[in-house]
Amino acid sequence: MTVIVIVQVFYRYILNHSLFWSEELARTLLVWLTFIGTSVAYHRCIHPGIDMFYRRFSRRMKRYARMGVHGASLAFFLVMIWYGSQFAYFVRLQTTPALSIPKWVIFLVIPISGLILALHALAYLSEEFTREGRKP
Repeated sequence: MTVIVIVQVFYRYILNHSLFWSEELARTLLVWLTFIGTSVAYHRCIHPGIDMFYRRFSRRMKRYARMGVHGASLAFFLVMIWYGSQFAYFVRLQTTPALSIPKWVIFLVIPISGLILALHALAYLSEEFTREGRKP
């Protein structure tokens, strides 16, 4: 994506010629990388979080807090799957102007990343339910 943007800037400002497809492709890649990157960050537990109160909780309360967070996250990810699928279906007949890519391909990243995120949330919830006596 970075290479595409650099080439686009070079062509536009140095050669005074614009590549008609570069902006659309860069935008599409940015959307896909953002959603897939979110699932990677959630899997590795490196997503941003506010732990000001969490640090003061007891071990048992931390466990319940994690279960609540992963449960709420799972609910949101299921909403992503449902509405992302509906939206991809809604735009199934449309294509992008420059690349003529079907728009459902672009918006399919929402339910795909929602599914990946939901699987991670289920794994974390399963781990919390089976961990009971172990340290967090």
